[in-house]
Amino acid sequence: MEREFVDWLRRRLPSHPLLRLGLGDDAAVLSLAEKTYCVVTVDLLSDGVDFDLKEVGPQRIGRKCLAVNLSDLAAMAAEPLAGVVALCLPKTEAFELAVALYEGLLPLAEKYRVVIAGGDTNTWDGRLVVSITLLGLVGPRGPLCRRGALPSDRILVTGAFGGSLLGHHLDFEPRVKEALLLQKEYRLHAGIDVSDSLSLDLWRVMSESGCGAIIDAAAVPIAPAAHRLAAARGDNVSALDHALTDGEDFELLLAVPKDEARRLLAAQPLSIPVTDIGEFISEPGLWLREADGTRRALSPCGWEY
Repeated sequence: MEREFVDWLRRRLPSHPLLRLGLGDDAAVLSLAEKTYCVVTVDLLSDGVDFDLKEVGPQRIGRKCLAVNLSDLAAMAAEPLAGVVALCLPKTEAFELAVALYEGLLPLAEKYRVVIAGGDTNTWDGRLVVSITLLGLVGPRGPLCRRGALPSDRILVTGAFGGSLLGHHLDFEPRVKEALLLQKEYRLHAGIDVSDSLSLDLWRVMSESGCGAIIDAAAVPIAPAAHRLAAARGDNVSALDHALTDGEDFELLLAVPKDEARRLLAAQPLSIPVTDIGEFISEPGLWLREADGTRRALSPCGWEY
C-alpha cells in the first residue's frame, strides 16, 4: 500500500521553491537559509475523539487536520511554509482512505501555500490517526505569544463563538491572513487561537502573562449555531455558555493596548468583525461582568485531553 500511495503523492504534489528534496528519501530537505525565526507546530487527531469517520467524509477530515495546524500558526502570527503528514490507517481500504484524506487537505495547503514535504504512513487494526507537523515563518516583529498581556489591555476577538459541534469544527477557516495583517499593522501584546474554548484559552493567556481578566457578558459575539444548539438541547445551557465553553471556534483572541485597540476597532481592517469583549486586570482570576456591573467568578471550562 505504501509504495502505491507514495507514487500517487508524487503525481499529485506540486513542486515548490522551498523543497530541495522531497518524497523518496528518509527525510525532506528545505531551503531556509535566508529565513529568520521558524515556528514548528504539530497536532495529532484521531477518529472517535476529534471526528467520527462513520459520520464524516474523509475529505472533510483531511481538511480539518491541516486547518487545525494552520490555526496554531495563526496564533503565533506565522506565515505557513511546509509540513509533513503522518497517517496511521485502518487496514481495510487504507489506500482509498489515504487518497481521500489528501484530497481534502491539499486544496487548503495550496490556498495557504504550504508545501507538503513528506510524511509517513502505517496501517493497523485500530482507528484512523492523523498527525501533521507544520513549519512557519515569523515576521519582523517576531512571534505572537501567550505571555505578554498587561493589566488594562483590551481583550479583542475575531468572529463569533459557540455551537461549533454543528459543523464549524470541520469547516472553519484558519485565521492566518488575519493574524499576519494584525501583527504587521498593530501593536499586539499577546495572542492565542481559541481551540479549546473562549474561557479556557483566555485563562491560558492570563496564566502565561501573570494577570487576571474580565469578560463583559453582553459583548461576547455569539454564533447563530450556539443559539440553535441551546434551543435544541433544552438543558438550561445558554447560548452564552456555549460561546464561553464549547471550543473548536478557531478564532483569534488578542491582548491589545487600550489606545491601539481603539484604533483597530475603529478601522475594522478584516473581512470578519473584531470585537472588544473585556479587559486584562492586575487582580488574579477570571470574571464575567453582567450589564449592571456585577461580576462573578468564571470557571475556565472547555476541551481538555
